[in-house]
Amino acid sequence: MIARYTHPDMGRIWSDQRRYETWLLVETAAAEAMASAGIVPPEAARDIRERGAFDIARIEAIEQTTQHDVIAFTTAVAERIGPSARWLHFGLTSSDVIDTAQALQMREALDLILADLERLAGAVQDRAMEHRRTAMIGRTHGVHAEPMTFGLKLALWYAELQRDVDRLRASRKTISVGKLSGAVGTFAHLPPEIEADVCRRLHLEPAPASSQVIQRDRHAEVMAMLAITAASLEKFAMEIRGLQKTEIGEVEEAFAKGQKGSSAMPHKRNPIGCEQICGLARLLRGNAHAALENVALWHERDISHSSVERVILPDSFIALDHMLRRFTNIVRGLLVYPDRMLENLRRSRGVVFSGTILLELARKGISREQAYEWAQRNAMRSLAEQRDFKALLLADSDVARALTPAEIERAFDLDEQLKHVDHIFDRVFLTTRNAEDAVIAESFDSLPAQRALR
Repeated sequence: MIARYTHPDMGRIWSDQRRYETWLLVETAAAEAMASAGIVPPEAARDIRERGAFDIARIEAIEQTTQHDVIAFTTAVAERIGPSARWLHFGLTSSDVIDTAQALQMREALDLILADLERLAGAVQDRAMEHRRTAMIGRTHGVHAEPMTFGLKLALWYAELQRDVDRLRASRKTISVGKLSGAVGTFAHLPPEIEADVCRRLHLEPAPASSQVIQRDRHAEVMAMLAITAASLEKFAMEIRGLQKTEIGEVEEAFAKGQKGSSAMPHKRNPIGCEQICGLARLLRGNAHAALENVALWHERDISHSSVERVILPDSFIALDHMLRRFTNIVRGLLVYPDRMLENLRRSRGVVFSGTILLELARKGISREQAYEWAQRNAMRSLAEQRDFKALLLADSDVARALTPAEIERAFDLDEQLKHVDHIFDRVFLTTRNAEDAVIAESFDSLPAQRALR
């Protein structure tokens, strides 16, 4: 099911093939940097670049004996290179290669996630504009509160997605670091200039300080940001699930021809896509917790983090990619029922305008406490006796002495309740667009620097 919605490139990023490709990329960059510094013969760097290759089956066969993946990898590559292979992995420790290469994988995966987010934000914006004035009841504690629009609900989602984008962009920068500082981070066998050159070639920043590994607070930050993004999707999906309840019936996941909702009940049309998203969000939160556990390692390094990352990194990126792509489809195909929304808004017989009545009475000089008591007693009577709230107010002698029938009528004006919707939309969508334009302008001003980071 997940493979159906996941971008094929996301699976490729976390494949064994891509993992070894990035290892070889780091090894080649290191050889070339050392050749430039006169540490490695130029012809050796050339041989590593031109002949360096691997066969996964051969790596796995060697690892059966070595019980060490990097040694198995370098041995398999060395067989292809020939005599110059004595300069392969020269002065490096395994984590120099693994951690620097993993940063490349995570950066590449984050680029796909960010592209997914932009597509989802676009879909949400389209539906928000469509339903900018689609009136519905707002709910607090699950109980009718005051009127709003469905478009406002979607505008809220859009604003949160922009924060998710900002967080993931920041974490992309955090993880885009490399290290070639050796077994305990002292550069005992290679000078810092080699690390700087390799990172420049790979468009990474050198870690200012490292032990044998890049510090795992960086990875924890990325995993936390993935989990927060998943939590946003869970929040949106939970809302759709709530609004799809039979008793509410305001929105519905699209239901394809031939789709079945239940093996026992042919009438069922269930929000299974949103339910799956809610479930997978739990997985990402658990993986983020595991990433936090990886921050504390013994001294300069142990490998307790390694086995965990082999699971949580690909699983979280692949799952979130799936969630984003699937939820984009859900938003685009979402069935919205404005008539049902209006019917539900009216179901409470007008008591949702009690706050406006309270304020109108206060404007007339009635104390807040007295105004509250008058509004509440009529609201409670409306609910208990299933009578129209406005009619009760008009018949209430206390209220009638303070408010004219026209003033009471105006308090129930839905357009008055929603008069600032356009302003909110401008704040959400125009402000966001202006901010994006500013980022684009800044990037244009420093284009050479931006190209160097790509």
